[in-house]
Amino acid sequence: MDLKQIYKYGSPPQYFKLSLKSENWFLIPGIFLMIIGCVGGLFIAPPDYQMGDAFRIIYFHVPSAFLSMSAYAYMAGAALIGIVWRSNVAFSVAKSIAPFGASFTFLALVTGMLWGKPMWGTVWVWDARLTSEFILLLLFLGYILLHLSIKEQKKADLAASVLALTGVINLPIIHYSVVWWNTLHQASTISKLSSSSITGDMLWPLLVMIFGYGFFFWGVICRVVASEILKREKRSKWVEQYIKELR
Repeated sequence: MDLKQIYKYGSPPQYFKLSLKSENWFLIPGIFLMIIGCVGGLFIAPPDYQMGDAFRIIYFHVPSAFLSMSAYAYMAGAALIGIVWRSNVAFSVAKSIAPFGASFTFLALVTGMLWGKPMWGTVWVWDARLTSEFILLLLFLGYILLHLSIKEQKKADLAASVLALTGVINLPIIHYSVVWWNTLHQASTISKLSSSSITGDMLWPLLVMIFGYGFFFWGVICRVVASEILKREKRSKWVEQYIKELR
């Protein structure tokens, strides 16, 4: 694919068509992988020798936490492209990611609390990892609320994008918090597969779930981005033509 082909997808109608075509290519494999991961994690993987069956929450917690950080990085990347190239498509992608990034961050926090109760004896501590993940949720919510508070679309896109880029500094803090500070949260178990601290029969369902979450996320985002582009381009001729074709 040459640069001309890449640039053409910066056009709202082209990206709209690409999003609709890509939706099921992500969504269906994502659902399939999540089903396999759930079966593997909940019924096939053996109990942990210390935590017992309580460890199985990781099959929902770890993918959610991983995706929460990835979603913020994607949102910030789209925001940067939007600012540099004044791309309405990029701003649409960033805005579409925010609520789902917030949802997965919230899920990561909730599943973390469910895991923490039997392991630590409490659902919440102001641990470095937990606190920085909570800040990530606030950043997602801040982006959403800032966008809603500004009526003019261009100003809202710019202001929210600046906030998104400022918040990127929190991502390495989340990732390295268990290294930089003494925390209750356990260290990373799968950052290096060659020296993973989790056995293979427990690891494969976790990896399947991570990929499943990722595919499912992008399948949903494709649909939401397409809707956002239609909303922004509702007065364009190509939208009118698209509606006529649907009828």
